Amino acid sequence: MKPSRPSQSNLDRASLEIDVRRELDMPSRRLFGKRILTLGGLAMLTGCSLSDDKSVETFLSRVSRLNDSVQGWLFDPNRLAPTYTEAEITRPFPFNAFYGIDDVPHVDGNDFRLQVSGLVQDKKTWTIAELDALPKAEQITRHICVEGWSAIGRWGGTPFSTFLKRVGADTSAKYIGFKCADDYYESIDMPTALHPQTLLTFTFDGERLPPRYGYPMKLRMPTKLGYKNPKHIMEIFVTNTFPGGYWVDQGYNWFGGS
Repeated sequence: MKPSRPSQSNLDRASLEIDVRRELDMPSRRLFGKRILTLGGLAMLTGCSLSDDKSVETFLSRVSRLNDSVQGWLFDPNRLAPTYTEAEITRPFPFNAFYGIDDVPHVDGNDFRLQVSGLVQDKKTWTIAELDALPKAEQITRHICVEGWSAIGRWGGTPFSTFLKRVGADTSAKYIGFKCADDYYESIDMPTALHPQTLLTFTFDGERLPPRYGYPMKLRMPTKLGYKNPKHIMEIFVTNTFPGGYWVDQGYNWFGGS
């Protein structure tokens, strides 16, 4: 049987897919920036019609995944976010969560045990005293909220890469997930987890991390937007299965950073 001739729309879509892949493979990020995909082009790329709500939702979901891929490709694991002086710290530092300040969870530090699971060699639980004994680091960096505001804070703790090495994490895995005492959950990519400024924090502005900022610990990533920085962490797991996130599962971009 003679094969049917491909339609013009399928040819256009294939051509656009080739163009995108070609530019993603280019060594220069400036060359990638020259390509601007139109709404119609993206619709063609994702194979979606924009004629009904379900198609629009599917379209946006696929565009978000494409955006995640592009952001992951652009991410430089050695590029540092700006740091600031103590005089530039925002005081008071804003409280921000998906609930009011009266609903901040109060974790009992005496009973607290951090659970470590997934693709790690050492699945032991960690007490606050054991976490405090890890190598120390501090940074003064800017927290950038997706709502449009920012604030500069001083965070202390241990490099997350150091902690991952200590527990024997498989650093070839794709994701690290977090479960929190306030029912928040989040996940990040491994290159971001290993970034030198990604910090498992236990202090804020030189004092024990207050409950409103995430006691007993918060993951601080100046390369990510605020919603990617989980607070009140109770469990950390390494996985190759996409874990999603509280806001990500409601439509926010997953990569959420530079």
